[in-house]
Amino acid sequence: MPHARSQSANIFFEETGQGTPILFLHEYAGDHRSWTDQVRYFSRSYRCISVAARGYPPSDVPATDAEYGQDIANRDAIAVLDHLKIDRAHVVGLSMGGYTALQLTIHFPDRLRSAVPAGAGSGSHPSQRATFLQEAEVNSRVMEKAAKLDAEQMGVGPTRVQLQNKDPQGWRAFVDHLAEHPPAGSARVLRNVQGKRPSLYELERELRAVKVPVLLVVGDEDETCLDTNLFMKRIMPVAQLAVLPGSGHVLNYEEPALFNHLIERFLSAVDRGSWRPRDPRAAVDAGTAFGAITKER
Repeated sequence: MPHARSQSANIFFEETGQGTPILFLHEYAGDHRSWTDQVRYFSRSYRCISVAARGYPPSDVPATDAEYGQDIANRDAIAVLDHLKIDRAHVVGLSMGGYTALQLTIHFPDRLRSAVPAGAGSGSHPSQRATFLQEAEVNSRVMEKAAKLDAEQMGVGPTRVQLQNKDPQGWRAFVDHLAEHPPAGSARVLRNVQGKRPSLYELERELRAVKVPVLLVVGDEDETCLDTNLFMKRIMPVAQLAVLPGSGHVLNYEEPALFNHLIERFLSAVDRGSWRPRDPRAAVDAGTAFGAITKER
């Protein structure tokens, strides 16, 4: 099995296709298999690398809290690029992986061609922050004592029922894969990555300064992330925003064709040099859609 060495852990990855590289980073409840629909599509034209984060076999599952954290997750992603001798890649991430993609635009911009953070920002909004942190701590302690994750219950959360309703077979595959995750690894990731990373609202200055092309993608029924993505769109001149109708959190499963189309359109624009940041004239606090048509003399 292919692995990259990163800070005392072996990070598993799968590689398919040839061309410009795309690094896929999965969500908390997913793993490298979450990107099957994307890899099958994009590997026809791109070099696709899907990663299993530390804590998710076949990657190592370190036994101490000190071996997990957002900074470590950032460096694990870069370690895979280093191992494969990739100077710069497009990075596509969902939720936890989308947060890491944003972190890479801040801390490792020279290694990115672009970033697609999808469903990023859970627990960031000020109205949700305290509850999110409390639940991360409590749920991680419950998981540590469990023999197996309660994947069925996790799969019917308010932003995941959309997948169950749209694609029962895809939902079943998602739940079955989730049930295979070791509870100890999931607990440590939840407590030390999810539960200790900064709110995206705390990173406003850093996000405003990002120069890497960004495509934000969010579902209109993903209440944990919707407002945060609007916030990021407003403060990041480099960010475009796609809102998927009737969609929850697991966007690449829910709407694979639409998700792939949006990403392909964005990556193609970046690669051919036709992508551009927001025109400053579009970022005005105007009272109407036209702004001031006439000036007083």
